Amino acid sequence: MEIEMIMRRLFTQHARQVGLAIVGYVILAGSLVNSLPGQVYAAEKIVTVAEGPMALPVWKIPNIPEAAEAYYASDNLHVIAQVQDPAAQPAKERAAGGALTYTFTDQGEELKRINDRGQDGCSYFMPGMSALLWTSTRDNMEMPIGNWSDENDYPMGAELYISDLDGNNVLRLTNNEHYDAEISAAPDGKWIVFSRQIDGNLDLWRIRPDGSDEQQITFTDDWQEGRPMYLPDSETVMFRAWNKDDYGNVRPTPMTVFTIKHDGSQLTPRTFTEGMNWGSYPAPDGRHFVMVNVIEGNNWEIFMGDMDGGEPVRLTYNDGFDGFASISPDGKKMLFTRSVGSGFMSDLYTHVMDISALNVGPENYKEAR
Repeated sequence: MEIEMIMRRLFTQHARQVGLAIVGYVILAGSLVNSLPGQVYAAEKIVTVAEGPMALPVWKIPNIPEAAEAYYASDNLHVIAQVQDPAAQPAKERAAGGALTYTFTDQGEELKRINDRGQDGCSYFMPGMSALLWTSTRDNMEMPIGNWSDENDYPMGAELYISDLDGNNVLRLTNNEHYDAEISAAPDGKWIVFSRQIDGNLDLWRIRPDGSDEQQITFTDDWQEGRPMYLPDSETVMFRAWNKDDYGNVRPTPMTVFTIKHDGSQLTPRTFTEGMNWGSYPAPDGRHFVMVNVIEGNNWEIFMGDMDGGEPVRLTYNDGFDGFASISPDGKKMLFTRSVGSGFMSDLYTHVMDISALNVGPENYKEAR
């Protein structure tokens, strides 16, 4: 696999650099930063470290509270994510939640709150930074809060919204008592894809950015589909799915990464192991993708897979949780969430990995078999 060849080359280069542990630059993000409403923090510094045998540069985005599941805009700088906020509707004890949608840069600047109430889930930039997509319970706060991390208790009040870049001119796209979330947009901007749970069944759906022409993509009783993401052709969707019989009975839950045309045709498995294969996200080269697998010691690490086959390549090296990986449109950076606390998935913060050496940008586009 090409990534494996790059890995060997980078490892050889790295070995020649005696004593390398920290990449030599520290950037001051500013004396004061935009912060949560009513709060001002002294600016943190960006500290970049070399991680793993490929010595890929990694940094924690400074000045941003705990956050998860972040995605880049088309400028490869601005980021959208759900950020922990005291103004959010509180989560249940030992449940995921308590976040609202924010945008900021991967330098830790321009922090902006997009929604001011309820609980928010997945979010995404429309192409060209023309609008923002986000998931929220803001109009269903009287319904059970639920748990964004438990398919048996997903928040049924979660709906889909589109707004401008300041969180104004909000248009509600869905209106039901189902779980609608895990939203993303096609690169050509013509369709939005998302997951919907009805009576315990998760399936993929698509809808136009104006809320019209809603269509169901998958119709399965046994598979639970989620995190749908468009490939560069704006027709193929990558997603992960688990079998209902495995959920709660096999740990970690085994999953399969698939691709499917958004008209429901050409369902194709892309992973062939019993691993977790969770949280898949396609690279802009149309061939590679990132995902999470759990290795010895309940260690959640991010790997890069190849839709044309081959052994996945490990990217992160951290004892604990690394997840929610996504790749910038230019293929040069990967956002991911890392737990920096003492407990599993405690103190989650958004990090960036420079993956430019892996050559998975759009200039290397190749349609997968």
